[in-house]
Amino acid sequence: MEMSRWMACLRWCSVWTIATGIVLSASSCSTGIPKPQPTPAAPGEPSVTWVVMSGDRENPDRDFVCQSDSQIRCVVPMSRPDEQVFSDVHVYYHGGATDLKYVGAIRVGFFRRSSDNEQIQTNLIVKKGEPIGNQSVVGIVTDVPGAYEIAFNLSAESIPPGNNRQIRQRLPIIVK
Repeated sequence: MEMSRWMACLRWCSVWTIATGIVLSASSCSTGIPKPQPTPAAPGEPSVTWVVMSGDRENPDRDFVCQSDSQIRCVVPMSRPDEQVFSDVHVYYHGGATDLKYVGAIRVGFFRRSSDNEQIQTNLIVKKGEPIGNQSVVGIVTDVPGAYEIAFNLSAESIPPGNNRQIRQRLPIIVK
């Protein structure tokens, strides 16, 4: 009798252990591009965050490079004659206490100069209650190593008017 109780316990423990492992491994899988948390000056203030990824033509989001809410330096591999590197820059526009209209441009300086996607033109509204709006741009990374930047030149205007904010940031990017 004692042996059958032990066997039943062993079977139950094995099933529980396997099920727990499946749940834990599934929850640790990445489900996409990380979204940085908003970092406004005060709650309800307009804010912009970003994520930089790199990869190849089929998947420019293959490798994480950096994001706005980390202290990691942004280092992107340079393109080579036998291997082009693609990068996907994701920009997130965070909602506020009112509808927010984001207008302006973001210049991505580490893309090849011939790229049509070097600059992101922004003209979008994040409605009150919506957590986020986003844009992204994909381009071929330059084959010249060095220091570059992503330059944010945006205006966030509340609707109705009253809480406007200029967003002027320069994000250093190292290409090597």
